[in-house]
Amino acid sequence: MSDWTEAGAGQTSLPYPYYIDIVTKRYFDGVDNKDMEQVLACFTEDALLTEVTSNTVHAGRDAGVRAMFARLFSDFAEIWHGNFVHTADPQSNSVCSQFTVLITPNSSTELRYENCNRFYLKGDKFHRVYVYMSGDNLLKEGEA
Repeated sequence: MSDWTEAGAGQTSLPYPYYIDIVTKRYFDGVDNKDMEQVLACFTEDALLTEVTSNTVHAGRDAGVRAMFARLFSDFAEIWHGNFVHTADPQSNSVCSQFTVLITPNSSTELRYENCNRFYLKGDKFHRVYVYMSGDNLLKEGEA
């Protein structure tokens, strides 16, 4: 898999339920509970997470992705993801998820977003993640 490309040849298909599990029961559960290690366990070491609507790129699980989540977890008192609609494609080892986000900034009122993420896996972990947000970018760069 050294010549890995998003949805490219040579992908290892996983069982359909795996894609739903990693997105909802591991990744978003970890985000909603502010469990950094649970969230990071879903990513490859050299993962990229891109907030597409602002073209903000977070490079590396232990650097950019960790720093982004550290900032998100400290800037928001409450985070909830739900109302999921998933389309998994085992042949391309990817999953697309549409969902609602209810998020409350510290000392402010709840915000509602309708977002869509596209997850491309390398093996059994996220290698490229594209986030499409319905409002302002909440996934700003943080400090590692």
